[in-house]
Amino acid sequence: MKRAACILSGVALAASLFAHVPVALAQNTKTPLYYQDPDGKPDYSPVPKKTTDGRDYVAVVEDQPTTAAAPAAKESGKGRILYYRNPMGLPDTSPVPKKDSMGMDYIPVYENEAEAGVVKVAPGRLQLLGVRTALAEERPAVTRTIRATGTLGFDERRLAVVTTKVEGWIEQLDVAATGETVKKGQALAWLYSPLLVSAEEEFLLASRMPASHGGLSVGAAALQRLRALDVPEDEIARLRRSGKASRRIAIRAPTDGVVTDKPVIAGMRIMPGEPLYKLADLATLWLSAEVQEADLGLIRPGQKAGASMVAFPGRMFEGTVDFIYPTLSRDTRTAKVRIVMPNADLALRAAMYASVEIAAPASGGSILAVPDSAVIDSGARQVVLVEKGEGRFAPRVVKVGARGGGFAEILDGLAEGERVVVGANFLIDAESNLKAALEGFAAGSPQGGAR
Repeated sequence: MKRAACILSGVALAASLFAHVPVALAQNTKTPLYYQDPDGKPDYSPVPKKTTDGRDYVAVVEDQPTTAAAPAAKESGKGRILYYRNPMGLPDTSPVPKKDSMGMDYIPVYENEAEAGVVKVAPGRLQLLGVRTALAEERPAVTRTIRATGTLGFDERRLAVVTTKVEGWIEQLDVAATGETVKKGQALAWLYSPLLVSAEEEFLLASRMPASHGGLSVGAAALQRLRALDVPEDEIARLRRSGKASRRIAIRAPTDGVVTDKPVIAGMRIMPGEPLYKLADLATLWLSAEVQEADLGLIRPGQKAGASMVAFPGRMFEGTVDFIYPTLSRDTRTAKVRIVMPNADLALRAAMYASVEIAAPASGGSILAVPDSAVIDSGARQVVLVEKGEGRFAPRVVKVGARGGGFAEILDGLAEGERVVVGANFLIDAESNLKAALEGFAAGSPQGGAR
């Protein structure tokens, strides 16, 4: 009997042991969340690890209770922990519990909270930060103001050089100084030329010849010669009336303008084609503006431009884009744009420095646009923060088109009616915070928050 009792007792003990094996195996088959120091210290590892004295770190699984320093893997309605983020919003995440340099616990991010990179901000915090939003909406075409610098110069179409076609001597100057204003037909100087005197006498002689002796043809040839030598019509008329050749002939201004150069002086001998005066009509001037290469594609002839001069503070002069030069400067990467500037009151002068503004339509028709301040440009991409409601915001990569008038055209990434953050972007105290925000979003979603 005693032997039978021992056997039954052994069987019962074995059954009891084997009954607990599946439970232990089931527990051991769960994947550990991380491994904790065996003494309960706030030291964690995502992989198996040993202490300095050779003891194994303790595996922590989902259902296993944890210390206060290691937040539980699950909380009611939040799902499992995906990762831990820096409590100050820095670009640092951890797969295991961790403390920052000030001893603050890293904040667990649960699967039900990690909504495609969405960050949630308490309403009170929103008011404190002064977050403002605006709608992405259809707007008229964006007009962009292109700013440049430039210099005034003479209108090359209104320049004139006064010269003669004969050799002679300047006996008198009626206009003797650079800068004087002259009118078309005004006498500038008086020229004595033996060739002109001879041509006038030939004309008079031909005009006295009878028509039967070829007087008409000879007279026509003599008249043609006078005109070929640029003898003015009023001098030819005087010659016919008086019947006497003049010793000297007036050199007259071919156009209105001012004298910009006067190499001639009284008494000097001149040769055919030698410049005597240079005239410039100041009714219009050319403004040569240096436009950046990036803005060049928006400029078209006929666009309006405004220019302000240092000499006339507060006054804006208006002009029209006339021509875009075909080359760029290798050093400054700018192109010259010619703007025609009316100068009715002659206030503008050549070589004046100007600040230029050109109103260039950046696009045609209506466009989807957001305030320019909503676009965060990291260089490689442009991002906006989209309001999701209930204090939730998510970064969104967008494709930005033209900018102008305080707005940015959105080509892709946003839909009409979505709201974006335009003021007090709470994740953007500095560029480093922007990068931290985007990297933090990336850690919580396969979409990378804004990728």
